[in-house]
Amino acid sequence: MKEQSTEVAIIMGSISDMNVMREAIEVLKQFSIPTYVEVISAHRTPKKMLDFAQSARDKGFKVIIAGAGGAAHLPGMVASATTLPVIGVPINSSNSVEGIDSLLSIVQMPGGVPVASVAINGAKNAGILALQVLATSNDNLSQKLIDYKEDLKAKVDEMNKDI
Repeated sequence: MKEQSTEVAIIMGSISDMNVMREAIEVLKQFSIPTYVEVISAHRTPKKMLDFAQSARDKGFKVIIAGAGGAAHLPGMVASATTLPVIGVPINSSNSVEGIDSLLSIVQMPGGVPVASVAINGAKNAGILALQVLATSNDNLSQKLIDYKEDLKAKVDEMNKDI
């Protein structure tokens, strides 16, 4: 049996971001998608960041989720050095202005260097978005996402029974 490759890389600027990024890891785990996780700082380890971004496709990654707080350059800098889709997670960190600075850093990319973004501390949605990207070429995963959305609908229907 062929071992499943790691298709999603989750990177973050600091280990303190793990509290938020863990949600992306967990949702990918729930769907049996192996992930690669590493701390890579755009400011403290720029060469490592560029090496990672430039080699990510060759390593078999299909999507990169990058979480960062404060100036939040990690998602954009990684996106500038790869053609893989990058999903940015703005983090409300200790050096952040309630995460707004991080959000603006991630979404205000120049033309030609897109970074998808989720809500501040929205790592769970980053994981789901990565799943949706992977599901475009994976029918089994696509069905799992259909079932997941049906479960969400059922939960809302259940809530309405209590009203």
